[in-house]
Order: sequence, then structure tokens, then C-alpha cells
Amino acid sequence: MSRGRKVVVVGSGGREHALTQALLESPSVQEVVVTPGNAGTSGPCSIPGKTLRNVKGRAFDIATAEKPDLVVVGPEQPLCEGLVDALSAQDILVYGPSARASRLEGSKAYMKALSQKVGLNTAKHVVVTELNEVSKAVAQFASPPVVKADGLCAGKGVVIVDSHEEACVAAAKMLSGQAFGDAGRKVVLEERLSGQEVSIHAICDGQKAVLLPSAQDHKRIFDGDRGPNTGGMGTVAPAPIVTPKLMSRIEQEVIAKVLAGMRAEGCPFKGTLFAGLMISDAGEPQVLEFNVRFGDPETQVLMNVINGDLCELLTTAARGSLDASAIEISRNHALCVVLAAKGYPGDPSKGDPIFGLGEAAARPNVRIYHAGTAMDGNRVVTAGGRVLGVTGFGPTLQKAALAAYSAVDCIEFEGRQFRRDIGHRAL
Repeated sequence: MSRGRKVVVVGSGGREHALTQALLESPSVQEVVVTPGNAGTSGPCSIPGKTLRNVKGRAFDIATAEKPDLVVVGPEQPLCEGLVDALSAQDILVYGPSARASRLEGSKAYMKALSQKVGLNTAKHVVVTELNEVSKAVAQFASPPVVKADGLCAGKGVVIVDSHEEACVAAAKMLSGQAFGDAGRKVVLEERLSGQEVSIHAICDGQKAVLLPSAQDHKRIFDGDRGPNTGGMGTVAPAPIVTPKLMSRIEQEVIAKVLAGMRAEGCPFKGTLFAGLMISDAGEPQVLEFNVRFGDPETQVLMNVINGDLCELLTTAARGSLDASAIEISRNHALCVVLAAKGYPGDPSKGDPIFGLGEAAARPNVRIYHAGTAMDGNRVVTAGGRVLGVTGFGPTLQKAALAAYSAVDCIEFEGRQFRRDIGHRAL
């Protein structure tokens, strides 16, 4: 294992803050540079002898100038736009999939086609590209289908409807460009599945994978899973519904098949393969979607249920020689509560001062991950929809929840929104 590594992390959200903290705690890492970062990654580093800083500018320019030992790309957009390919051409080691492999997230139609090709258990679907095709396509479903924009929509391109008429309206808005712009010019209509959603993250080197503990997200804005979908209002890990036997099935029946399929496509998958699954009442795993990067806010809990050297794991994956021994799964449980800005998930308020961060961070078994934050002089202020990910951990999920919510109660800002029932299924 190398020592004294410098790592560049690309992104500005809670996911990137959680990755940055875990990388700084990796024995092999000396310095982490985050671009563009947020108030939480602005430094100085709290770990003696290590360095943390934000650098503004184009990610490609910063990565080439810093000459890091590893670049970790957080968000999906730069992955789909080919940042990994561009940096790899400069002989810079990058953890993340190529642009071609990123189509698994960049195009839901491509993802469904590959799923069928490799024999995954996934919902019936129809791809629509023309407005005059919508009614006929929607009528193929006995129950109202889920309507999905084909392209990237920051986690908000899925519309759950209650009637066939609503499905037609939602699809028409996407195809016309009214909803999601060019990302919705192709629409995937999909059979609505029932059960519990779970997130499975696999660290892949093109051939092999290491699966991290399962996680469970809470997408709706309000308690009781009510209100509009968001990018995620909180998470737990591990998800009790995913037993060791079920995890083994997911590894063999989903992850391994996708890796083999991507190799056959001529674009081996290196990076984080994030499978969104629906676990039916009968315990069957069904594929909803794939993402090609760490989830947000899943990363915030996952980084608190593993131990070891995350940088070594990601470095060996990027090299194509995955070392599964670099980390181990802890016995911890973790729970993350997202604090969102006033107006989220619509037009969030920005520039509101945040109070109580120091008191919250001093609570035992708590980590505060910044997302939509910025520095205004010496003050931390809101700068996005999802502002903070308040994460508690402990030997049980109940203790993790108690830690997280005790810290949440310390933090105040204008119009703060959060859910009081994160982990309700598991608890």
C-alpha cells in the first residue's frame, strides 16, 4: 500500500463531503483536494498531519494541475460527459466509469435494454419518443405506469401517477421539453412495482466487485412518505430487509450479470455500480434503476458502516485489480437525516445563516455532512436544496437514530425542513 497519497474529489454535495472525510481517514492518504467543494470541505483538516482544501475551477484543469494519485468523481453529470476518459488519456488514475459505461445511468432506455439482454428481473417497460405515441403506449399497462425521463434529471426525473390520464400528461410534458428539457425528449414508461426499495453499492474493477452494506433511502419530502419526490431526505444502513442470503442473490443475479454484460458491450464497468432495487413481498429482488456513482444521501451512512482504507479500495478498483481486504464491514448501524432549505424541492431559499453546527458536531456518535452550504465571511449559510446530512451511528439502529436526531435539534436555519420518521420501516 502506498503512503502519502493526494486525492482529488470532484463534486460539491453531501456525498462528496462524506467521501472526503472517509478518504482523509484512510491511512494511505495525506491530502484531499475538493473541487468545487462546500463549506464542510473548505478546511482546515481536523485530522493532525493531513491537508484538506477546496479549489474552484474546471475539474479537468484542477486534476491535471494537482497531479494526484487518484481522482474520485462524485456526480453523474461529469461521468456521463466523459471526465474519466479525458483524465485517463492524461495518464491520471480515476475512480469512476467511462462515458460509455455511464450510459447505465445516463439513459434509462439503455439501462432497460441491457437489463433485458443479460436477463435481469426488471419491470415491463415501453420507450416513447413521439407525442402521438403516448396514449397507445400508456394503454398497454393495466395499472398506471411510472413515467421516467430517459436522461439525467438530478434524481427527480421519475413521476409516480395515480391514473392513466396523469401518465399521459406527465409523458407529454417530458416529450415536449416542458419538463426536464432535453433529458425528457425520450420517455420510459414502466410497470409500477410494489415492495420495499433498497440501494446496493458495488465497488467494481471491470471484472470483480465488493458489495457494501445495503441502504434504504426516503425519497418523499414529508413524514409517512407523503409529498413530492426529492433527491433523498434520509437513509439507513444496513437495511434489515436485505439478509445475507438475499445479498448473495443480488451479487450473483444482478451485479455479476451487469459486469459481464458491460464487458460484452466493450465497456467494462469500473467504479461504483449503484443498483436501486425493489424487494417484493415474496422477497424477490427486482431492478428499478442503476446509477454509476455513490448515492446521496446513501454515502453518508455507508461511510459509517465500513472500516479500513477507502482510498486503497478505490485505487485498486481503478487499476483493475480490486483488493477486497482494504476495507471491512463494521457492526455499526447508521442513520442520516437530511435538513433541507425552505422551498425545497421547488425553489430553495439560499443565503440563510446556519446556527448550532458546533454544538451538533460535538454530540457523541454524530457526523455532520455539508451539502448545500457555503461560506459568507465567517458564517456558514444555505446554498442549495439539501443543506446538511446529519448522521448518527451506533451498535443498533435505534441508537443511531437517537444520536442523529439529538444533533438535528441543535441546528437552526430559516425554513428548515426535515423528516422525523427516517428509518421507520426498519425501526
